[in-house]
Amino acid sequence: MRVPAGVVVEFFRSIPVLLLMLFANEFYVRSTGISSEERPLYAVVTGLVLYNASVLAEIVRAGILSLPKGQTEAAYAIGLRKGQTMTSILLPQSVTAMLPAIVSQLVVIVKDTALGGVMLGFTELLNSRSTLAANYANVVASFIVVGIIYILLNLALTTFASWLERRLRRSKKSTGATVDLEDATGLNPAQVGGSYGASADVV
Repeated sequence: MRVPAGVVVEFFRSIPVLLLMLFANEFYVRSTGISSEERPLYAVVTGLVLYNASVLAEIVRAGILSLPKGQTEAAYAIGLRKGQTMTSILLPQSVTAMLPAIVSQLVVIVKDTALGGVMLGFTELLNSRSTLAANYANVVASFIVVGIIYILLNLALTTFASWLERRLRRSKKSTGATVDLEDATGLNPAQVGGSYGASADVV
């Protein structure tokens, strides 16, 4: 699976997303069962999925490979299978490192929807501003409003990602709890009544 997956990822990652949208639109023109009103939506979604899925796949691959090899070797040493190692050991540790790149790509996805509105007539935020401009006869103001909406959307996305990253980092830290001698001897009954129980003052 490594070679076919690598070919697919590199192929779609190298093609501009606008070109993928145009190819998808032409493909759906020649296919049956899709109305002309729904065709731009299908074309935009197809182009965004093919391009951004390949980019996100490369981000995940780089994040997993950034971990030390000792993590994988230790998981295999205790008897975990490859799937268990990936889901229980590697992915939880690499999510924090991958999160900034993933959020940046999500911001790109939000902005790339405007390409479908301009080229294919897909009714999205930038394309919908024509109604605002027609009603109030002010094109510049409509572009300013659309720009502010994009800024607020992306700011909310990056703020949520920053909060999630801080939460993930805190969850990985130790609680710093201490255990006194009485609790420690309760955890290790071999020391109770022995020579260590009377003389040990540091656990």
